Amino acid sequence: MPWIQLQIPADPDTADQLEDLLMEMGSDAVSMEDAADQPLYEPDPGTTPLWSKTTVTGLFQSDRDIEQLCSDIRDAWHQQTQQSLAEIEVTLVEDKDWERAWMDDFHPLQFGERLWIVPSWHEAPDPDAANLLLDPGLAFGTGTHPTTALCLQWLDGQDVAGKQVTDYGCGSGILGLAALLLGAEHVIGVDTDPQALEASRDNARRNGVEDQKLDLYLPGHDPDTQADIMLANILAQPLIGLAARLAELTKPGGSLVLSGILSNQARDVMEAYEPWFIMDEPEQKEEWIRLTGRRKDG
Repeated sequence: MPWIQLQIPADPDTADQLEDLLMEMGSDAVSMEDAADQPLYEPDPGTTPLWSKTTVTGLFQSDRDIEQLCSDIRDAWHQQTQQSLAEIEVTLVEDKDWERAWMDDFHPLQFGERLWIVPSWHEAPDPDAANLLLDPGLAFGTGTHPTTALCLQWLDGQDVAGKQVTDYGCGSGILGLAALLLGAEHVIGVDTDPQALEASRDNARRNGVEDQKLDLYLPGHDPDTQADIMLANILAQPLIGLAARLAELTKPGGSLVLSGILSNQARDVMEAYEPWFIMDEPEQKEEWIRLTGRRKDG
């Protein structure tokens, strides 16, 4: 059965209202997407940013009368806003097994020499490698984003055997679990989102990681355990604010790995950490930066 897809241009002041209206009209799903190739990187705290030109898309069941549906949407919009609605683009979307199509798009990814991220429904290409089973496409980090890839590549090139690792902003747990599969002794994961911590627990169970090797905390509840390796793949402004805390949680001589940083933000982040760390030259992938450093002894 095909679906009726309605696409309506909007701006940040009208997008949420349009979303609500389409749901009231019986849409089975509503989404928003950028209509002008405008990146959004770091929102201000407490805000939900939208693109200056946004397309609001609603999917309706194919038994609806298209002309009547569009007329009802226009009438309701005029009643709510006293304004005329912009054009409504109507297309028919073929029904398909979306879950199967999604799964077919993802394949095992290799990072460096030893580390693979393997979708849980795939066979591991190299059974002797460090194979981290994960479901790409889920929230909180899957290895496909350049910031995560930069951190995974760094981990693969290190001797992490027997090391204490902290993954600050752990999300799916991908970095900490990769460290454990590469031989780390113990990992502490910290995240502000309880759902992220649950995702980390689920992925740990999927990968057979013993409870004693991974401990997960909300910020403020994490112990003062110092790490041999401190990983933090977040965003530039939170990283700057966390500099003193991450320094406190890193052993003298310990390694620091920071990502989630745009190229034009790298200098500000480096300056925030230089009181405690000897920082290396940045590494870049697309527009994203990885920063590494060593904790000063003094």
